[in-house]
Amino acid sequence: MGENSLQMWTEKYRPSKFSEVYGQKDIVEKVKAFVEKGNMPHLLFAGPAGIGKTTLSLVIAKELFGENWRNNLLETNASDERGIDVIRNKVKDFARTKAIGTKFPKIVYLDECDNLTKEAQQALRRTMESYSGTARFILSCNYPSKIIDPIQSRCAVFKFKPLNKEDIVELMGSIATKESISLDDAAKCALFDVSGGDVRRAINTLHSSSAVNKTVSADTIYEISNFAKPRDVDTVLMMSLDGEFEKAKNKLLDIMLNNGLGGLDMIKQIQSEVSKLDIDGKVKMKMIEKCGEIEFRMVEGSDEFVQLEALLASFGIIQ
Repeated sequence: MGENSLQMWTEKYRPSKFSEVYGQKDIVEKVKAFVEKGNMPHLLFAGPAGIGKTTLSLVIAKELFGENWRNNLLETNASDERGIDVIRNKVKDFARTKAIGTKFPKIVYLDECDNLTKEAQQALRRTMESYSGTARFILSCNYPSKIIDPIQSRCAVFKFKPLNKEDIVELMGSIATKESISLDDAAKCALFDVSGGDVRRAINTLHSSSAVNKTVSADTIYEISNFAKPRDVDTVLMMSLDGEFEKAKNKLLDIMLNNGLGGLDMIKQIQSEVSKLDIDGKVKMKMIEKCGEIEFRMVEGSDEFVQLEALLASFGIIQ
């Protein structure tokens, strides 16, 4: 399956109703109330990638405008068009006219608006104020701190969170059933591990894995996503804690080479697995503190293999 197939697969499972949006129940209920009353303010959706910000915006447009939703929605990505001219021309021209086939204002959806320049944000602030009678703005961003205060004060701010394990497992199970994919519980949990609550990444990983074989296992998912198996990382950690430095070092090197992992990828997985170990809490704290120190050294340019060896050695002498 090529890139077009992947896009079609992703669009196929994009929700079209509020009831189909996973993992953001509180936000969905509040937004749904706005839509049902026909009195929606400007909205600011903030949170990590792949958790439903764009999807919920499209659902709002579909619920408000029905079949005419494409004509009454302007969707732009501020990472591509981030200058002041986009706001003054494209956005302003769309916002100044009334919606087609409805008395509700049009919707302007600005994705990744934290990439807009400060000048563009100032122009956007004025546009939101001037054309609130004919258009409502939905702004989406990863980092709300990059949005100027005058824009934030004009919006109802909703902060999205990564989906939890139960939501990802339920959604992946539903998609697997519809696509006739064999997906056991271990594979569903593996999809959550590699996605970290990012639905887009989970769907893409499932798509790639099912292209290889309709029977998808946890091992296949880890291999496709270049993600080390948690049990292998646990083995390395327990070896190092038991003082078996050479075995732990060799095992870690095998994991990195077999999965094509870099030092920063590995340190993040190690830190994640440390918190799951059944060991004394103070030992965990010392291990996590050391992970942070080693990660900083890697970011500053230190040799990743030397630093990972130093990390395993430090685990072996923790008291």
